Amino acid sequence: MAMASPASSFHLPLLAICLASLNVMLVAGCYSSIFSFGDSLADTGNRLHSHRFDPVGRFPYGETFFHHPTGRYSDGRVMLDFIAQAIGLPMVRPYLAGTHDGEGFRYGANFAVGGATALDNEFFRSKGMEVSWTNDSLSVQLEWFKHLLPSLCSRNCSYLMSDSLFWVGEIGGNDYNHAFFQGRGVDEIKTFVPGVVSAIGSTIEELIKLGARTMIVPGNFPIGCVAIYLTTFQSARREDYESGTGCIEWLNQFSMYHNRLLLDELSQLRRRYPQATIIYANYYEAAMAIFRSPQEYGFGEFPLAACCGGGGPYNYNKSAKCGRDAGVCSSPSSQVSWDGIHMTEAAYKVIARGLLGPYTIPSISRSCPTIKWNVLDSDYKYSAQS
Repeated sequence: MAMASPASSFHLPLLAICLASLNVMLVAGCYSSIFSFGDSLADTGNRLHSHRFDPVGRFPYGETFFHHPTGRYSDGRVMLDFIAQAIGLPMVRPYLAGTHDGEGFRYGANFAVGGATALDNEFFRSKGMEVSWTNDSLSVQLEWFKHLLPSLCSRNCSYLMSDSLFWVGEIGGNDYNHAFFQGRGVDEIKTFVPGVVSAIGSTIEELIKLGARTMIVPGNFPIGCVAIYLTTFQSARREDYESGTGCIEWLNQFSMYHNRLLLDELSQLRRRYPQATIIYANYYEAAMAIFRSPQEYGFGEFPLAACCGGGGPYNYNKSAKCGRDAGVCSSPSSQVSWDGIHMTEAAYKVIARGLLGPYTIPSISRSCPTIKWNVLDSDYKYSAQS
């Protein structure tokens, strides 16, 4: 048997110590980078770079983790941050924060923008709707990615594409939000769903043709449990509400309708492209688990009220929005809802952890066995890269 040299024997313990000290931040490395598309649920600063005076750029946004606003629609991190952390990558940099020449995007790029829709604005104008939100729809975000791609790899991008994780969504929620809050009826809005799902499917298909091999596609959250919806559609009819949660049942049924159509679309794409791993992230059930048993996850008894809000039964008032003149609760970590539309860092962390278990189909752990969710409990340090 060959004997180790004195020099190599001396360095082995030192190497082991170094590797152990890095274990919290580094995992085996299933993916070299993350590319994300979506809306405010995944936005890490794009909206703020395009709309300097958006309320998300003001305190108390970002107060819990970053201790200053970063353009995230939360008091701290969003799910994309936790996913990157668990994989062992830096937080994904917003595309609009870069120079678009590849500099700073070594570990991927985030194209998600607060307010973004799956469908282009022309669709909503054709329906006679007032369009006052961002024009950075899913198709625009895909074009950003294609513009950036040549600067990340030279002639052959197959390795980068196959070695990256693509996060496509959540997207589509704003297509429905804008319609609901402009007074459109649920029957009309249901006719939007096939088009929304088709837009998501087309984006996935184009990414696969570009070489993507692993992608996570989230469904819609239960909008009947969201404070802005609970306030807008408050009802005196007990039968409108779910008995165990207090969420509005018909709105949750709408979310489930979107998710059923999305699951059908993903099934078709899997059959068409067996070389790709398309993972469905069940945001709906991951969130409902919290709403059904909030105390089990460390939250208060009434998880439907916003932490940062302007009063009312759900602490949401459209005249007193977070980042402007709304008050903020003393303990965001015990609340599920942050500003009446988005969740707190604590809630996002619970949902992100649940994605390792029953809330991804197929499980993320199958495509990335070395993913380590215990790092979510570590003393993760924020860096300038984030």
